[in-house]
Amino acid sequence: MNEERDRVYIQHILECIDRIKDYTRNGKNSFMNESIVQDAVLRRLQTMAESTQRLSEDLKSKVSNVDWRALSGFRNILVHDYLSGIDRDRVWDAIINYLPSLEQAIRQINDELDRD
Repeated sequence: MNEERDRVYIQHILECIDRIKDYTRNGKNSFMNESIVQDAVLRRLQTMAESTQRLSEDLKSKVSNVDWRALSGFRNILVHDYLSGIDRDRVWDAIINYLPSLEQAIRQINDELDRD
């Protein structure tokens, strides 16, 4: 495990999560109707998911409550499926239902790395 490299990606993931929360603070209606909000959120989700793929396998194996494979698949949809259209309802669902637990897991990883 390259701990320093993992730390960099963990910090980037947390930054992305914080920005997504900031961009979506005005709720679903704002997200659904403002293309600039959608663009910002989708870009941050994409880069966040990319960073999760770059975490060491050793670190990811220690965190069983995160579906790393699903995050990778989500990233691939965001990156490669843009021409057929992104389902904004599914993205919003991910933000509301999955981002908080991901944030909690990533913050826990970050705290553990800080203790080491």
